[in-house]
Amino acid sequence: MDKKLVFIYDGECPFCNHFAELLELKSNIPYLEIKDARNKPSELPREYDIDSKGALLVTSNQMLSGAEAINFLCSNLCNPSNTLLQILKLIFISKKRSSMIFPFLIKARRIVLFAKGVPTKIT
Repeated sequence: MDKKLVFIYDGECPFCNHFAELLELKSNIPYLEIKDARNKPSELPREYDIDSKGALLVTSNQMLSGAEAINFLCSNLCNPSNTLLQILKLIFISKKRSSMIFPFLIKARRIVLFAKGVPTKIT
């Protein structure tokens, strides 16, 4: 696994926020740094649209977005100590399943943010 991992997510999205908290507290992934793009929008590459692509994972040598990022993280979960993370690992360890499910998660994020009155775009 890469030595440096930076997971950038939307802190206003309750799904993203809960996943990030679980990663931070229970994932046992070494070298993982977690950043809320709402608090530090400058952390996102200028051309990156978190609204359409989802969370971003920056490794030592690549940038993974959305389903790829979640798949990478779940594939590298080292004996997660949380039941939800164990379930997410089982679901998202498959690249095919991740790619099929992730568009629904993006839509759910937009619905929840709209209901909360929060803009989906991070500026």
